[in-house]
Amino acid sequence: MNNESRIKDKTTIKSFTDLNAWIEGHKLVLMIYNVTKLFPKEEMFGLISQMRRCAVSITSNIAEGFSHQSYKEKVQFYSMAQGSVTELQNQLLIARDVGFVGKEKFHEIALQSVKVHKITNGLIKSSRSHDS
Repeated sequence: MNNESRIKDKTTIKSFTDLNAWIEGHKLVLMIYNVTKLFPKEEMFGLISQMRRCAVSITSNIAEGFSHQSYKEKVQFYSMAQGSVTELQNQLLIARDVGFVGKEKFHEIALQSVKVHKITNGLIKSSRSHDS
């Protein structure tokens, strides 16, 4: 059973890995690692490193936010994850514009990043509604 079908069968979320934001964010991380393997080697400490760290930051902040009991703290970490998505979107545009990422691959990754941003925004809204 894959993560998505597992999520639909559950009534409660027991781990950060059950969150759709983390599941989709993890897919984005893997996409970034795969596409940056094709970047020029001289970018190892430049755009490759920045994009990978940024992508990992998304799922790391979602995981950390999940572990907090306070909804205010959850929102703080989910918001940082969302900021990392936006930062990654900027880096992806740069990678496309300098010729490291083709249009088709760019579009695929950009769509996934928008999906992660929207789902994370839902987590933020949900957490804020619990805090009221």
